[in-house]
Amino acid sequence: MPKFAANISTQFTEVPFLDRFAAAADAGFEAVEFLFPYDYPAQQLKARLDEHNLKLVLFNTAPRDVQSGEWGVTAIPGREADARADIDSALEYALALNVSQVHIMAGVVQEGMDRAACEQTFISNIHYAADRFAPHGITILLEALGPKIKPNYLYASQYQTLAMMARIDRPNVFTQLDLFHAQMVDGNLSHLIRENAGRYRHVQIASAPDRHEPDEGEINYPWLFTLLDDVGYDGWVGCEYIPRNGTLAGLGWFKSWAKKR
Repeated sequence: MPKFAANISTQFTEVPFLDRFAAAADAGFEAVEFLFPYDYPAQQLKARLDEHNLKLVLFNTAPRDVQSGEWGVTAIPGREADARADIDSALEYALALNVSQVHIMAGVVQEGMDRAACEQTFISNIHYAADRFAPHGITILLEALGPKIKPNYLYASQYQTLAMMARIDRPNVFTQLDLFHAQMVDGNLSHLIRENAGRYRHVQIASAPDRHEPDEGEINYPWLFTLLDDVGYDGWVGCEYIPRNGTLAGLGWFKSWAKKR
């Protein structure tokens, strides 16, 4: 049966961030994920996780200057020092929070940038990250972001991240299969799940096309959850969706699956 992690950057936003750990635990979640930890000391976050007996399964490297259009700088030529500082900071938090995987944000390819140079910069920086993280048993994840959510991100398609993973060629680098983004860009989710089993180490869910609870829209999630079991996926499923009308009001889908565990 799937193991679901609440995404407390998009869920439980009815309460302040530090109170979302308790809210997730009270709702029946055993794990959480979030976008970024860097606004809080690691020990403060660790205390909340321990207090509520929660496992943290994922966070991202820093986005940098979001207001100017940045969404990570790992692929941006000339920003190598910033990218590696972000990687080092993520490693410090991962060790303090006992997290076994980190999504490293590539960045937006702005107008006028050389895409080939961006890809090569990204590969070089991921080699650095992979070598830093490997002694600690930490996995690096690459995630495709669809243009509806993040225009001109380095990669939009699952096949682009799979190709990038092959080019990087490090044993602790895998993809992150966000089924919302995958449906909006690639489709044929059952093929992606079956044919790439073992290449993705984290799954995220939301309805398509509206990115709400996974009980509406064009994706048959119960069928896909069973398929993930069939292919032997034993990782977490992150609930990175925007609740339609309050987090608790929309958790009926989760309660029915939680009862099966």
